[in-house]
Order: sequence, then C-alpha cells, then structure tokens
Amino acid sequence: MKVEAFLFGGVAVFFAGSAVLYGYWSHWDPPGTAALVVAFLMAAVIAFFCGMNYRRKGRRPQDRGDAEVADGAGPLEFFPAKSPWPVVTAFGFAVLSTGVVFGLWLFLIGFGVLARGVLGMVFQYADRGDRQEG
Repeated sequence: MKVEAFLFGGVAVFFAGSAVLYGYWSHWDPPGTAALVVAFLMAAVIAFFCGMNYRRKGRRPQDRGDAEVADGAGPLEFFPAKSPWPVVTAFGFAVLSTGVVFGLWLFLIGFGVLARGVLGMVFQYADRGDRQEG
C-alpha cells in the first residue's frame, strides 16, 4: 500500500496546486475552486487510508518481488454476513437529499439518520476481537 499512498498523495498535491492556481487566476471563482478543493480532499483521504494500512499491516505479498503465490493465501479481511446499517445510511441520505428541496428541518432529520447509520457501520464490529468464545 506504500506505492498507492504515494500515488494518491501525488494526485492530492496536484489538485491542491491546481486549486490554488485556478483560484488565483479566476479571482477565486467559487464553483471551480470548490470542485478542485474537493478533488484534493478525496485524493488526500485515499492517500491517508493507504498510508495508515501500510503502517499498520506492513508490506503485502504483492509488494515483494520474492513472494510466492501461497504467501497471499488465507482470509483477506472480515466481511459481515448481514447488517442493517447500510439501509439506515441510504435512508438517511435520501431524507437528507429531500431536505435540500423541502427545507432545513427535513435536512437536519436526514443528517441525524445518516450520521447514525454511518456510526453504526463504523462501530458495528469495533469490539469483535475482544470477545472470547467459550
């Protein structure tokens, strides 16, 4: 993941520089500058994620030239069987989007439901390593 972190870090630097230059030359045109800043933030988030995974898990078999196919065998990650939180998140986003059209009160309700759904997905299995079967 180190290569991916550097790749997306370079993309983030490119978009940051593009945002500054575009903003300066266009006299800080809000839509274009905002789009470039959002592109910078998205690339920076992916670069941060890849860098943290590299730091936490180390080199993958795909990153080593001397690795064998068998080095990559075994379970890759934990995937939950079923979860209600994606449905809650989608419903919250739908209500939030509808609130943009119909009013702030519906937007705030949708934001609350969306936040609960995202937090539910993030922390659903936060303590799965602490349980002991017996």
